[in-house]
Amino acid sequence: MTIHLLILFFATFSAALMGVVFPGLVNITAAKTSAKRGKQGGMIFALGASLTVVGQAYVGVLISKYLYNNPFVIDILLKIALVVFAFFAIYFLVVAKKNSNKPKVRMVEVSKKNLFFKGMLISALNVLPIPYFCGLNAAWNVSGWIKFQLWDILIFIIAAGLGTFAMLYMYVTYFDKLESRTNNFARYSDYILSALMGVLLIITLIRIFYTSA
Repeated sequence: MTIHLLILFFATFSAALMGVVFPGLVNITAAKTSAKRGKQGGMIFALGASLTVVGQAYVGVLISKYLYNNPFVIDILLKIALVVFAFFAIYFLVVAKKNSNKPKVRMVEVSKKNLFFKGMLISALNVLPIPYFCGLNAAWNVSGWIKFQLWDILIFIIAAGLGTFAMLYMYVTYFDKLESRTNNFARYSDYILSALMGVLLIITLIRIFYTSA
């Protein structure tokens, strides 16, 4: 492996890890899954989510060549994100109110397959990583760290997936270790997700406003 591939791997790994370090839809849901279904369930969810990120990173590579010459692509992604965030802000709020008076039961027997595909689905609904990886790809290209060749693309998308998984692993492990607090976190997690979707909705509206201005 050449030096530039090593640099590409660690740069992309670090950027992907930092991209999910702050609370967001995927990592909060991973922590919620860990609180409700245990560490194993959270890890399976994280694996499915990270696999989707690999695909999103690949899409980012494919469209990075013409993204800056076609601003409408970003506008479309932001509008899709706007609809998704609005829907889930309402959805999680309804679920939270519906379950607020129900006793919380920690489930042990769970379907690994369902959790894996749930991770893929939740991650796929978060479309903002696509322009994020487009920007990274463009930046790395200017820096000479990536070329549009097979090995470069493979290293880029694998590092993106591993970096995401590493941070999700921290979220899953952190909340799993706080045994005395997981019940409270599980109880209020839907409210947290609803509030988070509201914040992302506002941010996306601002971005659309400044993009169209």
